[in-house]
Amino acid sequence: MMNRSLLLLLVVSSSSLTTALVPNTHPANTNRLAQVSSSTMPLFMTPNEQNNDEKAASITSLPSRRAFISTTFASIALATTATQPAFATLMDMSVEGTSTFKPGQKLSVSDSKKRFSLARGEIQYLLDNYSSISKEGGDSVRRYLGTVGVNSNMYGISKVLKDLRDESEDVVEYQETLDEFNAYLFQAEGAAYQSLFVEHSSAKGTPESFLATAKKDVVSMQKFMDQLAVQLSL
Repeated sequence: MMNRSLLLLLVVSSSSLTTALVPNTHPANTNRLAQVSSSTMPLFMTPNEQNNDEKAASITSLPSRRAFISTTFASIALATTATQPAFATLMDMSVEGTSTFKPGQKLSVSDSKKRFSLARGEIQYLLDNYSSISKEGGDSVRRYLGTVGVNSNMYGISKVLKDLRDESEDVVEYQETLDEFNAYLFQAEGAAYQSLFVEHSSAKGTPESFLATAKKDVVSMQKFMDQLAVQLSL
């Protein structure tokens, strides 16, 4: 009786092994084949075969890992580019009046002071005509701030003022004033920029309220521009 049971078990096991190795390839059995193969085959693999199988699986997954890493870094690069400030716009050397900026070359002291004087006039014009300029939207205000396009004399003004630091009466006081100027310039730019999208966001306020905030920042910015001018004896 024992021999008969053992023989029957061997026959059944042999039949199962044959089914796993030579399955019915009919489409209806494709899923079942995958299940049988994945559940049965490892039982008959030696340790070396299992190691080889794991290495093969690892090698097979490399392209997908590389694709994932490439996609991730591409997304980061895109996000970084999309969130750059507006004043990162490159200088267009073909625009009249901006040719004094040359890559890798500083303006002379006289040219820098002239540029700063023109920038002060630009801000005064913006404040004198703020009502009509702001009606055209946030980008119109930002053009006078030099953060959109390159036609404004405010374009690149932070670098011009930094280069003039050694010409000031008190370098420390000049730098502190310059930091305040840059802070209000940044805030005015930010408020004008937000006015473009506030109606489509969850932020509280209206385009008009953000533009009004931008004007207050420009007024404060002008105050520090005047202080810088005094320190430069302008």
